[in-house]
Amino acid sequence: MSGVHPAAVIDPSAELAEGVEVGPYAIVGAGVKLGAGTIIESHAVLEGPATFGRQNHVYPHVCIGQPPQDLKFAGGETRVEIGDRNHFREFTTVHRGTEGGGGVTRIGSDNLFQAYSHVAHDCQVGSHTVFSNCGTLAGHVTVGDYARVGAFSAVHQFCRVGRNAYIGGFSVVTMDALPYAITVGQKPTCMGMNRIGLERGGFAAEEIQALERAFRVLLRSKKNTTQALETLRAEHSGSEHVGHLIEFIESSQRGFVRGGRRGARGAA
Repeated sequence: MSGVHPAAVIDPSAELAEGVEVGPYAIVGAGVKLGAGTIIESHAVLEGPATFGRQNHVYPHVCIGQPPQDLKFAGGETRVEIGDRNHFREFTTVHRGTEGGGGVTRIGSDNLFQAYSHVAHDCQVGSHTVFSNCGTLAGHVTVGDYARVGAFSAVHQFCRVGRNAYIGGFSVVTMDALPYAITVGQKPTCMGMNRIGLERGGFAAEEIQALERAFRVLLRSKKNTTQALETLRAEHSGSEHVGHLIEFIESSQRGFVRGGRRGARGAA
């Protein structure tokens, strides 16, 4: 407890591992478990049940583990689960799950949530994602690894954001956002493959070329979705990432964002 400021409020049932630091006026409530090396700065509020892995950094005025903003929620025991090395910047909020939605809001590892980000109840966020300022998820949203959610963007409940997807700033995503692609706009449009992001992410040239051909069939041809998927299966069966793209589309419950213009280069 040597890293706990005297002005911090720590519930007796909270569990703090070795090397945890808690700043002044921070509150660590009942049922909170903090992994080794985690830093909780001043005025942050953590409520349980909530489990944090190692070396997370929670900045001032962050609230994690609050009850869900769901009028149906009747106070059941739901929780938040967070992995390792995440950064939650000022005023970020993460709410617990609901009994009807699986009971857990889950966040992976190595994510950056910039100021005023919001992760609602029952969301499932992968690892290595970046949420720019005021990036907002409604309830039950799934976000894949390495996705980027732009500033002031909102994702509708039950939507999915695919892995390595890029959501442009000020977007309103009401359908699934395709993996490896740029989706942008208040009436969202898929602008094509996120070439720059994939190159920076270390994708091999042949995989980028395979995805580029796949998006050309999916977005630029006159084929409907069923016809496009048949073509992708026939022509790109050896590509792991094209295979994931096909699986993502086939498992969509809300449909996916289509359309766009030619010549979209991409973004990080």
